[in-house]
Amino acid sequence: MSNKEKNFVSAVVYVHNAQNRIEKFLKALIETFEENFENSEIILVNDYSSDGSVDVIKVASKLATCTSVSVVNMSYFHGLEVSMKAGVDLAIGDFVFEFDNTVLDFEKAEIMKVYNRSLEGYDIVSASPNKKQKRTSNFFYYAFAKFSNIKYEMKTESFRILSRRVINRIASMNKTTPYRKAIYANCGLKTDNINYEIIDSSIVDTDNLEKSYRSALAVDSLILFTDIGYTFAKGMTLIMILATIFVALYSITIYLVGTPVEGWTTTILFLAFAFFGLFGILTIIIKYLQIIVNLIFKRKSYNFESIDKLTK
Repeated sequence: MSNKEKNFVSAVVYVHNAQNRIEKFLKALIETFEENFENSEIILVNDYSSDGSVDVIKVASKLATCTSVSVVNMSYFHGLEVSMKAGVDLAIGDFVFEFDNTVLDFEKAEIMKVYNRSLEGYDIVSASPNKKQKRTSNFFYYAFAKFSNIKYEMKTESFRILSRRVINRIASMNKTTPYRKAIYANCGLKTDNINYEIIDSSIVDTDNLEKSYRSALAVDSLILFTDIGYTFAKGMTLIMILATIFVALYSITIYLVGTPVEGWTTTILFLAFAFFGLFGILTIIIKYLQIIVNLIFKRKSYNFESIDKLTK
């Protein structure tokens, strides 16, 4: 009698110029799945790699005997979020692993630890390296937490597992997923995070294209999923209101006690009130844009964590 898990699991792996590390990663993933699951699939999303990543994948995939291995070749560079969505849309597993990179800095046992944790009633379980985050990452997550109403503490994650319920709910909430972690944190289902000890601390090079994409993604996510833009606009409007009042009082004082050039007071007062109105209008426009963003990217009719049936 087999002791393997009966649940069908899928793994979606993001691949971009990972020729030097994809073989080791894929072998470890295949071994883990075939040792622990009766039915499994691995979907590698090749995001327009310019190296030999796909050739390495084709060779390494021959180790699989009962695990289905597929490669999705994107037609041009899409970036992490869209590429992973393409893979998840194709996944058919009851549980879906998301690997945002092919850095194998954890023991294979961590994969099953995350899976077993999800069986305890958590719809999303993520794995994070037990190391100090980069300053840029700390700033991003601090700003995200401060200017959003998401209670979930976000941090750097290497991979995660999603239940089918999560995937179905996300699909009903949003047609587009500009930043998955924010959507997951805001979906209303139970989440958990596991820290793991790093077994390989070697630095992995990231090409300029991916670096630029990740930087732009961070900025877009702060604008779309937090109130940082509206807060900044309100602050600048308040400053300009105070400056306008000061200029208006100054021009009136000069008119009363000084000898200003003819027309100077009128011009300054007009400009002061014009700027006051301009910034007021811009603040209203930004508020409307924020409402539109909320309706498109944060819209949800309601979320519930679970349903307990108390009587038959």
